Order: sequence, then C-alpha cells, then structure tokens
Amino acid sequence: MKKKVVVGLSGGVDSSVAAYLLQEQGYEVIALFMKNWHDESVTISDECPWLEDSNDAMIVADKLGIPFQTVDLSVEYKDRIVDYMFSEYQKGRTPNPDVLCNREIKFDVFMDIALSLGADYVATGHYCQKDTLVGPEGKTIHRLLGGADANKDQSYFLCQLTQDQLSKVLFPIGALQKEKVRKIAAQQDLVTANKKDSQGLCFIGKVSLPDFLQQQLKAKTGNIFDIPEHHIAYQNPQTNFASQLDMLMYNSTKKTYNPSDGKLVGSHQGAHFFTKGQRKGLGVGGTPEPLFIIDTDVNENIVYTGQGKKHPGLLRRGLLVLGDEIHWVRKDLEIKEGEQLSVMARIRYRQPLEKATLYREVNGLYVMFDSPQTAISEGQFVAWYKEEELLGSGVIS
Repeated sequence: MKKKVVVGLSGGVDSSVAAYLLQEQGYEVIALFMKNWHDESVTISDECPWLEDSNDAMIVADKLGIPFQTVDLSVEYKDRIVDYMFSEYQKGRTPNPDVLCNREIKFDVFMDIALSLGADYVATGHYCQKDTLVGPEGKTIHRLLGGADANKDQSYFLCQLTQDQLSKVLFPIGALQKEKVRKIAAQQDLVTANKKDSQGLCFIGKVSLPDFLQQQLKAKTGNIFDIPEHHIAYQNPQTNFASQLDMLMYNSTKKTYNPSDGKLVGSHQGAHFFTKGQRKGLGVGGTPEPLFIIDTDVNENIVYTGQGKKHPGLLRRGLLVLGDEIHWVRKDLEIKEGEQLSVMARIRYRQPLEKATLYREVNGLYVMFDSPQTAISEGQFVAWYKEEELLGSGVIS
C-alpha cells in the first residue's frame, strides 16, 4: 500500500517540484494550499498575492493529477503570528515571522490537518534535508541538515522543529540545487517553472512594514540622535573578570544610550517601526557616512543611530537566550548547567555560519561568538549547528 503524503503546495516552483518528485517516488500525493491572509491593503507588490498563488497551485495539481484543496488558516495565523508580531514590535523587539510560521502554522496546525486526512508524512519545498540515526538504547534520532544548495539553505527557518515533527516531514528538494529544481519544473511543463521566488512576510508577501504595523501601532513623533563612536567602548574579551559568568554577562549586555550622548539629527514617526541595523527609512541625510540604527528606546520613543556599518554600536560578541526560550532539536546533545559546547551559529537567515561557544548558566544559555556580530536584535532567533546539522535555537533576549 502506498504511503500518503500531504504537500503544502504554495504556488511556487519549489513546492511544485516537491510534489512531482514525491509522485515519481511512488507516494500517494495530496496537495493542500494554505490561505493565511486576507487583507491585501498593506501589500506594496502584486508579485505574490494569495489568489494568484492559489490558482498556480491548482494548475500544478491538475497537471500532476493529484487531489487539491484550500485550507483557510487565517484565524490561526492572525492569533499566532500577526498578533505576536505587533506585540514584539511594540516592545522594541524584532520578531522573525518565518520561523514562527513554520513552528506555529506549517508544522503544527497544517500538520494536524494533514495527519487527520490519513497522511503518513507532510512535505514542503524547503531547501533543507533530514536523516535518521539510531541513538543509545536503540532510540531513533532525526537530524535536521542544511540544504545542498548553500545559497538557498533554509534550515534556519526550521530551527524550532521538534523530533516528533521531523519524524513526519519530508523535504524532497533538499538535496537539489535551485537551478536543477527550475529545470525539472520546465521539463514537466509546470506553470511555476519561471515564477519568481516570493518575498516579504510569510504568506503575506511584500509589505511596507510601517504601514502594516500601523494597523495596530499608532504613529508617534520622536527624535533621532546620532551617537559618535567615541561614546562607545569596544568590548574587550581580554578584560579581567571575576568569573566566567561576569565575562558572559558583560559581552552579552546590550549597550544603552542617552540623548546627551549624541546629536539630534532628525525625527521619526515611531521608534517601534524601526529595528537594529536598519539603514533605509530614516529620511536623514547630510552625514559623512550613512546612518544605521544602533538602538531604539520605545519607552522614550527615541531612535539612536551611528555612522557607517562598522560603528561599534552595531557590534556585540555575545547574546543570552533565557531558559524557557532554549530549544534543542537534538535533545540528546543538550548541555547542562556549567557545561559548554563549541558550535557554528547564525543570528539571521543567509548569514554565514560563525564560530561560537555555548555556555549553559543558571539564567539561560549564552552564545559567545569568536568575532563581534552586527546588529544582534532582541526577539530574533539564534540557531546553532555542528557541521551541517542544526542542533537547536532560541529567542535572543
């Protein structure tokens, strides 16, 4: 009897080829399209409207001769993703909706629907891979691996998956290069073969983030200050500390500023509309080097900037993940209090992996990078790896 697989058919080339490959491998394939967003008033591009995507997904399913239906998850999406985004931005934090969407929607709500249809597996068009090994006492362990196409590797977006979820998921295109995926789509005459990759917020598309956030967060005029480099001391890892914990705390604590530290250079419409490392959207010119946001104070409604992408206000060597935000995909490799682990880590998608060390302390998990990192942002996810395997992740505090 054929194994049944439900494919999340998004209307893009990746999931289209995933469905085709599964069919070729002998699975019974069912296609489901997730409709997660209704309000098109905030989009600034028509590249990826849900109606066009739904039609393309339906055409692909028809071409492959597989059942197709749409599931409306917009209520769950608003409750779990959009409301969370509003809440985080209001606090001056920077959420990652794509990671949350995978954890809360694709591999939770959607997976439950798929399994209720009798599916043995759920498949997506993600560029990542998994394999399975037998651990101590004969226990099955699933490994989440990066995609073969290093330029498209999406393992970071799946950094919150669990062993149970991994046991039920397939990544049919994970071992392929993007070029090969498009070639397969063209050979099979799929309508999505030359379709551009979607951009912007997960399931919403390209948006003007301030316009999107202004649905709930009100505009409020505030000041922009330019902080000169000499007001910020570089964090020196050679500084003498009384304890390892003191060193970790020193290197992981965000810098704070006061208006008296810098020069008033402009105004903005709400500190909660801006994020660390952001360059565009300030509307301030006339400085020798471009201004980058180095911090925001949502309580006082102030945006602090620094000139140039090497400004020390952008740099930090460490970060902290609080205890209840630590997530291990490989729970068998989890380190205990007082232990440390050498890893490779990243704090954003597409960032090259950087050497780092994990330190488990009583107050959480510290991630110390060998080299200073740019724009470590509270609310984002840090993910850590051993070679190509993603071991775990956490929300930056």
